[in-house]
Amino acid sequence: MGKLFVHQEKLTPEIVKDLIKICPFGAIEENNGKIEMNAGCKMCKLCVRKGPKGVVEFVEEKVEAIDKSLWKGVAVYVDHVEGDIHPVTFELIGKAKELAEKIKHPVYALFVGYNILDKAEELLHYGVDEVFVYDYEELKDFRIEPYTAAAEDFINKIKPSTILVGATTIGRSLAPRIAARFKTGLTADCTILEMKENTDLVQIRPAFGGNIMAQIINPNHRPQMATVRYKVMNAPERSESISGKINACKIDKEKFNSGIKVIEVKQKEVEDNISDADAIIAIGRGIKSEKDIEKINELAEIIGARVAFTRPLIEAGWGDAKRQIGLSGRTVKPKLIITFGISGAVQFTAGMDGSEYVFAVNEDPNAPIFNVANYGIVGDLYEILPELIKDVKMYKEAN
Repeated sequence: MGKLFVHQEKLTPEIVKDLIKICPFGAIEENNGKIEMNAGCKMCKLCVRKGPKGVVEFVEEKVEAIDKSLWKGVAVYVDHVEGDIHPVTFELIGKAKELAEKIKHPVYALFVGYNILDKAEELLHYGVDEVFVYDYEELKDFRIEPYTAAAEDFINKIKPSTILVGATTIGRSLAPRIAARFKTGLTADCTILEMKENTDLVQIRPAFGGNIMAQIINPNHRPQMATVRYKVMNAPERSESISGKINACKIDKEKFNSGIKVIEVKQKEVEDNISDADAIIAIGRGIKSEKDIEKINELAEIIGARVAFTRPLIEAGWGDAKRQIGLSGRTVKPKLIITFGISGAVQFTAGMDGSEYVFAVNEDPNAPIFNVANYGIVGDLYEILPELIKDVKMYKEAN
């Protein structure tokens, strides 16, 4: 990191005008003959390279290095509802084991709630070395202050190098609060995680609307934190044997003080979650009218699939937002996904990369979707779809 330093004594009215013209973001302003950088500055350093020599200087900030050897372990926050563990937790345990193996660190699980101690053993079946359980009545309902206090106590005592959190409603609320408490970084919705030998976590996610894959590291702060969506990582096989241990953690209950009081908890209706579907038919802008979705629904009913949409169709009001696949929608990992009229931009494919088999139909032979498809048909979906329905019906009748 660094900052721009302006040698104000070298400024002249002509130099000021030149610098203002150079900045493509309008970030340079004149104030009583002096130069100031506003919030529009992108740190592109054009004013340093193209401006009058020696007037604007980029100064590297000295960052105090931390002792990374004091931080050890890859921890997973256990997302649950009344002890019922969310599947994303097991997926993160699988990734944590992979990351920890490279640097020979243990794998930890942080389990926070009430009446959950007897549920902790399930985590040991997935290869966790130690489970740290904060089981208190004050933690019965999720309230941000008590849960953050428990996480803070765990981090201060155990000092895990890395913490992985599921990108659920609770995870997306809790992770930023923990990161702020420790003045560390947090990368949201990572799609790839890698570990360097020096214990730096490489956090990879789509950025700038999915046009690039950003690689983010946090070399000077610990713990490193990342959130990951459900169905992005692979859960390990459950083992019948266990080898880890469970720690019932003690904490001063005064740390659970909260300005939030839970008055009532209402059960939410079970959502139509496409993330759990084994077969999906996804449609994009190749569908010309909303009425044409009827044929898609017909095929979906025959093969027992769920229908999903790309963002443009959701914005057009043709589908429920809960059935959108992609960066701004849901992440899915079905055994089979069939796409009709989807070009395959990274905004979409990032949400279905883990699919077992991808079958794509598109009239453009150069469509990016064919780069991720196992099978593809180049042609008009309005000609292919009726034939596909016909063939599937004939196959089912014959069997």
